[in-house]
Amino acid sequence: MGTCFSDIKGGKQAVGGKSNEATGTGATTNNNGGQNDAVDFFYKTQGFQQLFTQVELSLSASNLLDLDIASKSDPMVVVYAKKRDGKLEELGRTEVILNCLNPEWIEKISVAFHFEIVQPLEFHVYDIDTKYHSVPTKTLKLGDQEFLGMTSCTLSEIVTKPSRSLSLRLQNKSGHGVLRNLGAITIHAEETVASKSAVEMVLSCSHLDNKDVFSKSDPFLRISRMIESGGYIPICKTEVINDNLNPKWKPVCLSGHKFGSKDSPLVIECFDFNSSGDHVLIGKVQKSVADLEKLYGERTGVNLIIPSTRHRQEKVLKGQLFVDQYCEKEQFSFIDYISSGFELNFMVAVDFTASNGNPQHSDSLHYIDAYGRLNSYQQAIMEVGEVIQFYDSDRQFPAWGFGGKIPGGTVSHCFNLCGNPGASEVAGVEGIMDAYASALCRVTLSGPTLFGPVINMAAQIASHALTSHCSTKYYVLLIITDGVVTDLQETINALVEASDLPLSILIVGVGSADFTSMEVLDADNGRRLESSTGRVATRDMVQFVPMREVQSGQISVVRALLEELPDQFLSFMRSRGINPLPSHFSKASTSTMQ
Repeated sequence: MGTCFSDIKGGKQAVGGKSNEATGTGATTNNNGGQNDAVDFFYKTQGFQQLFTQVELSLSASNLLDLDIASKSDPMVVVYAKKRDGKLEELGRTEVILNCLNPEWIEKISVAFHFEIVQPLEFHVYDIDTKYHSVPTKTLKLGDQEFLGMTSCTLSEIVTKPSRSLSLRLQNKSGHGVLRNLGAITIHAEETVASKSAVEMVLSCSHLDNKDVFSKSDPFLRISRMIESGGYIPICKTEVINDNLNPKWKPVCLSGHKFGSKDSPLVIECFDFNSSGDHVLIGKVQKSVADLEKLYGERTGVNLIIPSTRHRQEKVLKGQLFVDQYCEKEQFSFIDYISSGFELNFMVAVDFTASNGNPQHSDSLHYIDAYGRLNSYQQAIMEVGEVIQFYDSDRQFPAWGFGGKIPGGTVSHCFNLCGNPGASEVAGVEGIMDAYASALCRVTLSGPTLFGPVINMAAQIASHALTSHCSTKYYVLLIITDGVVTDLQETINALVEASDLPLSILIVGVGSADFTSMEVLDADNGRRLESSTGRVATRDMVQFVPMREVQSGQISVVRALLEELPDQFLSFMRSRGINPLPSHFSKASTSTMQ
């Protein structure tokens, strides 16, 4: 939904070439249907050996509806899997492309192709309001956007095509599109090739042709890879640099599965950005990664070319492309670390505040049923515990309570659940359940709800491991709460302070409370937490999971808990330059970047 006063900042951002995207997990922040090492590893060790192939879907569209008055539509695609009961499960979203009726999206949608089952897919296209262009697409509320059309097919219909591409007409939600041409969408599927290699480059240009009249060009690069059918699909684009004929872009990181082999041809196009969406081609080159490495080694550039209207020849331009920096990296996966001896150590904190209700009353979240039916906290401990104890090597959990009045009449915001002041650890899920039940008998629910003390206690343990040079340990604090947090800013301060430590925090919400404050802590809106002193968190380390969605079947407890953990784990290890133990893996290649 564009206007003449559109916010075009989001349309100038880089897509698909950031180093933090090459996580080795196969998933992006927008993609819920992709492979997750932690989830797959859990299922496989439980005996679930399903036969599947991971595929990536590339999407493009043509002749979309133009619903905007002073500009063109700003389209995004949401991909769903249709379940047997007819419900839709979101698999992922593309980026938003500014002012474009014939978009080629760069963000891919990763899907596990199961040979033995029919997998219906739905593709919904939306026109995104320009005020949301700088907002991560994962957080967009689709009800606030304009619907452009939808279509459906099965995954096998795509992958069995000789070209692995399928074009479908868009329809309205009633299943019809005959009264109005809503355009078409093309889906291309490619098998994902596992690769630990990645290439990071800094690209620049000099003496670009000026395509603007009253200022200089606003250049950006788009990199595309050739596919088997002979066409090209875009794999990344740089940010736009305003008013510059000698631009130098931020580093571009391409994982091996994006560019294929080092000898595979890539097309690098340089465009002059226009807010209307009609970007003007300045020039292009066709080079492989190996060619780009050679350009870097020889410190030479390559002239851009542009198709000529005369005699179908190509015109060689004065402008050149340079590779200013080049390095090859080895991107290890979450399982590479775990299988080489790295350990996840879990800690648990349970909410004992009065907002949970009187444990003697049956409507309390802490009510212990005489017939053995589990309350909300017990259900969360059991369901979550099955997952977390699998990844904890010794299954000895530090277990705390907070917000309760302990024997002696003092309100404590971090007390040992087992009742022993000198020992916080309990053995396994059974130990947590026993300690929780016994604590309810001696601890009076009180308040306020303060997360800060338990976060600081977990941070202290993680910090001790870090200063002891025990780089193979990573800690996960599980907070089970009814969602009414009192010390929001103090909690944010504690999280920002702990963001440099080997620590992640899973917040599990129980009951039907308003969890808005919890969602603020989970930085899925793309904005990192900021402390009261202005310090910004170095990484996202919080994940919030509402148990009511798990228990209603909307999401799997395993996937919900482990959705972000691999990326959080890897972001810490890579920020510290920590590799898997060398007895299992060779050390990462030495960077040649200068």
